[in-house]
Amino acid sequence: MHPLITMFRLGFGENARLAVAAIRGHKLRAGLTVLGIVVGVATVIAMVAIVSGFNNNVIGNLQAFGASHIEFQKYEDRFGPGGPAFDEEKRRRNLTVVDAEAIRLLVPEARTVSSRVASDPAAVVHVKHLNLEANLPYVLGTDENYPMAMAYPVVRGRFYTATEVEHNAPVVVLGADVREAIFPHEDPIGKDITVNGARYRVVGVLYKKGEQFGYSPDNKVLLPFGTFERQFPSNVRDDGVIIAVVPRRAEDLQLVIDKATEALRHRRKVPFNKPNDFAISTPDQLIAQFKAITGGVTGAMMFIALISLVIGGVGVMNIMLASVTERTREIGVRKAVGALPRDIVGQFLTEAVTLSLVGGVIGVALGLAAAAAVRAAVPSLPTNVPLWSPLVGLGVSMGVGIFFGLWPAVKASRLDPIEALRYE
Repeated sequence: MHPLITMFRLGFGENARLAVAAIRGHKLRAGLTVLGIVVGVATVIAMVAIVSGFNNNVIGNLQAFGASHIEFQKYEDRFGPGGPAFDEEKRRRNLTVVDAEAIRLLVPEARTVSSRVASDPAAVVHVKHLNLEANLPYVLGTDENYPMAMAYPVVRGRFYTATEVEHNAPVVVLGADVREAIFPHEDPIGKDITVNGARYRVVGVLYKKGEQFGYSPDNKVLLPFGTFERQFPSNVRDDGVIIAVVPRRAEDLQLVIDKATEALRHRRKVPFNKPNDFAISTPDQLIAQFKAITGGVTGAMMFIALISLVIGGVGVMNIMLASVTERTREIGVRKAVGALPRDIVGQFLTEAVTLSLVGGVIGVALGLAAAAAVRAAVPSLPTNVPLWSPLVGLGVSMGVGIFFGLWPAVKASRLDPIEALRYE
């Protein structure tokens, strides 16, 4: 091994030993000093884990409907309450089943086109079989193309047919949660249920997708569109339908959007110089909107973590300046026996970095513990700790030690050995 490398190793090892001894000698002071670093690093790790897991889960759920899934609807997608823009959208004309038929005829590049409408989310719908009742489900009115359009296959029985949709047949397809609630120990196919007192025959059960942040897409029943409109006419009248379109080929996504948009604008007589009076959404757009929101939350938390790190860094600088003052005679002795300024800088800088790194290790451990606690307490809110986040946490803590420890170290190296030896 090269002599210079050997000398560096020996010097670093000795400096690290002195740094650990200094920390042990002032445990309380060192603990209070690194508290800001601990809080900052723990906040970074925990927030990255929560936001990353949240993003992965939501993105996975959105992509489950298909990367090339397109929806045309009355209202713009938004995460959060409405406002003036929402009030303006309420005045738009409804989309209709006839609009969906027009897209099906005029856009041959579309593999499937489906329209749907949901019951009022604030309304209580009673879905019963004998003396068993589902837990606050919602109702969808759809056509026969729903399973393909929404990537929601039937796992038991069948979906209703185009003929049943056309004739408003009294048939129903159950979501998995509803099936488990009212048919826990028997096959529901061919059995009757009631929806707000109206009787329907069960023909199928949908695949179970699972709960998503307290909301279950499986807690629903599906009726043929006309059957739904007969029982829940106000929902169709107030909000119209949502039209789902799936291209035959993923690469035709934009072409399908353009041709379907043109068809709807022509039917709705929108002037060429006016914007669309309907909304268009794809999973990519929803993912981008969601990431923008979570990115803002993450940025705010990172700013708080940065403040904690700066406070911790100032604490490191203060304790190192105090350490330089307390060990002035030691510095004088070392310089008198031949220690160079770089040796003094190395000693105190190593101590500052070690102090910060201890805070960083504790912060990483607390952040990982917080992420695990959230995952255990709220199973529907998964957490994901990327490998880079602990490494960044430790790297940042070391950087804080270097940045805030450099000035005290340089100050120590500039002490006059004669004056230092005279210091009481």
